[in-house]
Amino acid sequence: MLQKFLLAIDRFSMAVGHAFAWCILILTLGTSYEVFMRYVLNNPTDWAFDMSYIMYGGLFIMSGAYALSRNAHVRGDVLFRLLRPRVQAGIELVLYFIFFYPGVTALMIAGYGYAHDSFGYKEVSVNSPVGVPIWQLKALIPLAGGMLFIQGIAQVIRCILCLRDGRWPRQLHDVEELESVLQAEYQAQAEREAAR
Repeated sequence: MLQKFLLAIDRFSMAVGHAFAWCILILTLGTSYEVFMRYVLNNPTDWAFDMSYIMYGGLFIMSGAYALSRNAHVRGDVLFRLLRPRVQAGIELVLYFIFFYPGVTALMIAGYGYAHDSFGYKEVSVNSPVGVPIWQLKALIPLAGGMLFIQGIAQVIRCILCLRDGRWPRQLHDVEELESVLQAEYQAQAEREAAR
């Protein structure tokens, strides 16, 4: 039952991350259009810069929970990965409460203020003459904080389960780091050679 709950949170983070991944396609098409307009037709657009930072900003902030669910955040794990799972879980559990939750809570509180103010006066970009609305981008800040908070709950539960069981609970996998794939292939090859 608990494993289903954890995987449901992972699936939610994955669905939002995959949905916002489409920003990459929109960003690529918009930037390509701008390059064509600027350098071929000598008629640059007024909205391309704003569109690019709105798309990139939305992608970046809304992918945080997805990255957390896949252990994809940058960390200095040169020594960490050599530790036993229970030690890893203990360290992560402490760090979640010392750094993660205070930071995410601050992001939600401050982000709500920014989003509320921006929506209140219908904030537009000052970087272009068109005045592209950017209040919707600021509305994503507290939403992203809430998603990180929820995914953090799943990660904390995983830490507690690992402390209890001595191994990390199963997580969803849809994308693998190349390093992990190569390590698994090397280990499988070594096991085949040892079996001969």
